[in-house]
Amino acid sequence: MAPDLEPLLPRAGHRPVTGGWRSALFIIWVEVAERFAYYGISANLISYLTGPLGESTAAAAAAVNAWSGAASMLPLLGAAVADSWLGRYRTIVASSVLYITGLGMLALSSMFSSPSEQCKLTADGRQACPRSSLQTAFFYVSLYLVAIAQSGHKPCVQAFGADQFDAADPAESLARGSFFNWWYFGICGSATVTIALMSYVQDNVSWGIGFGVPCVVMVLALAVFLVGTKTYRFYDDSGDGKGASVFSRVVEAFRASRKRPPEGGEHGHGDRVENAALVEEVRGLARLFPIWATCLLYGVVFA
Repeated sequence: MAPDLEPLLPRAGHRPVTGGWRSALFIIWVEVAERFAYYGISANLISYLTGPLGESTAAAAAAVNAWSGAASMLPLLGAAVADSWLGRYRTIVASSVLYITGLGMLALSSMFSSPSEQCKLTADGRQACPRSSLQTAFFYVSLYLVAIAQSGHKPCVQAFGADQFDAADPAESLARGSFFNWWYFGICGSATVTIALMSYVQDNVSWGIGFGVPCVVMVLALAVFLVGTKTYRFYDDSGDGKGASVFSRVVEAFRASRKRPPEGGEHGHGDRVENAALVEEVRGLARLFPIWATCLLYGVVFA
């Protein structure tokens, strides 16, 4: 998603008053909070499924893997939505609202109770009370809302942070590299704290609180992100009539590669140059697939 093709708010950024670290700090906080919310749910999810929901270990593991897979693949769709319609800023805001909704529903679903006569002790001595089909369905709808919300955050927040630094400016280009370092540090730090803290709260205090805290954190994250709106650097693509969607570019390149070149003329020459550039762009994207493929083994082991 190139910054000069970004369909965001209808005003261009002005370097003296927008962008840079002033904006990046707001965006880093949003990502730290989002990772807190995501890992606050995912890190101990199998314990909730085998405990309060009363599912078998095999069924719980399958459900967690299916949800994790969906959460990992859906960002492709989120990126397409941001590129083609909403833009990064609006996608982040919409995803945050959806995140809050899903997390709130999760907290609510954990408060549903079953008749005491249906409860039984698990192998580790905890009480498990199987939920009704309606309660279980409500829980999974809430869980997949979180996955959909994450799909909007994941491809947009980091790219939006990078937009705040001009790669053509030497000082900002250097700061941009530092931004990615602090970005990754924030993600790792947030995950470490979340897994330790929220797992303890969920196992020893309350699942309602354990799911509710990430919801509150996301509310604060959205508030902070909106507060920083006036400091952000936005890019307007109103002059570009072709759109920025990677997927539409792939389709255009495929059609261009199969199109028979015109016999001659300046117009035909211009079309050939444009089509050749389009095909080369997609070839460059295709060269990234071997790099992406190396992540598959890590994903299998992590799952």
